[in-house]
Amino acid sequence: MDGKRRTRWIGLLGLALSRLWKRATRTVSGRIIATIAAVAVTIAFLVIVTGVALALADGNVTTETDAAVQVAAGEDDSLSGIDGVEGPRLGQATERAATIRSEPGVDHASPVLFETMQLESTDGEPRSVLVVGVVPDDEPRTVAGVSTAPLEPDETDTEEPPTDADMVLSDVAADRLDATAGDEIGVVTSQDESIEPTLTVTAVEEGQADGERPVPVALVRLDDLQTVSGADDGDLATQLLVWGEPDAAQSAAGDAYPEATVEPTASGAPSTLFGDGLALATSLLALVVGVTICAAFVATTMGLAVDGDRRTLAVLEAVGVPTRSRLAIVAVTTAATTLCGAILGVGLGMLGITAVNAIASATLATGSVATLTPLFVPYGIAVALLAGLVAVPYPLAVARRTTALDEVSR
Repeated sequence: MDGKRRTRWIGLLGLALSRLWKRATRTVSGRIIATIAAVAVTIAFLVIVTGVALALADGNVTTETDAAVQVAAGEDDSLSGIDGVEGPRLGQATERAATIRSEPGVDHASPVLFETMQLESTDGEPRSVLVVGVVPDDEPRTVAGVSTAPLEPDETDTEEPPTDADMVLSDVAADRLDATAGDEIGVVTSQDESIEPTLTVTAVEEGQADGERPVPVALVRLDDLQTVSGADDGDLATQLLVWGEPDAAQSAAGDAYPEATVEPTASGAPSTLFGDGLALATSLLALVVGVTICAAFVATTMGLAVDGDRRTLAVLEAVGVPTRSRLAIVAVTTAATTLCGAILGVGLGMLGITAVNAIASATLATGSVATLTPLFVPYGIAVALLAGLVAVPYPLAVARRTTALDEVSR
């Protein structure tokens, strides 16, 4: 019995796909192509918007690190020294990082401060560079895609504004500033206008972040950047990175900052969307719009296609094909059409992300504005099939109302 049923369903599947191919290439190709195109455009739009949201949540270059755990400020005001455009920051960063470093299983912990600053190029023109403050140790670490190896550990503990400090440039930053090792770079923006600090380029390192559109990065010691930017009041940092055994690092970071967000470092992970309200809202809105538009197009075009194919359905009824089997043929045809559009749409969406990043690279000269991940393939297909599931009742209703008697009378 099961063998006969399996054979019947395989035959129905083959019949549905065969009819779809003939209709797409011979009879009603316009409607089928319209359905595939509508699904493809919708899914491509969804992929591009989700890529932008993922890049917004991921932070791009700021997440390029070999640390095991990242600590980010939560919404608790006791941890947030600066709000508004800069977002919340971690307070007492140096002291708590020292506490984390003393825990077993932890190799190193460094507060990290990100500041976009104007640095003077060798021709005297100011250039925007992402300046990153870190606490280096004797081991080479990767922060913001640049190695900390050329930075010597802090030898002094002073609160005086630095008049000269060491700096490691990424190759992109060195090109932007036209600087090489040994050059002195002036800081245009400073909290105290009477002080004109300079940074000495210790080394130029090859950046590892954002290969499609790299960001100019300069690594300096944390205390130097805090003093220049004013973040020394409260010992503020944007995040805190911990190296070592993942479980031990996460436990130590959680104990030091119980109200902060402590999570393993993972660039491009979809879970990062849940840590950014704007990015999550953008991706959910794109999902709702995508499913709605896709379902509307599929329901309309496939409903018209079934309505124009009443004669074939009547013939199937006349030769003894039961109603359930005829509806199954319509459902399989709808799903197959939607799947074709989904595959095409995912490909177009990935190409769109590449194009968006290329255009942004030529105009904005900052980090990538959209993230590309292989997970978009199953995501786009799943969304399209969900839209097809929402849309299929309408063509099924049209098919169910079709009878051999009605077609004969027509």
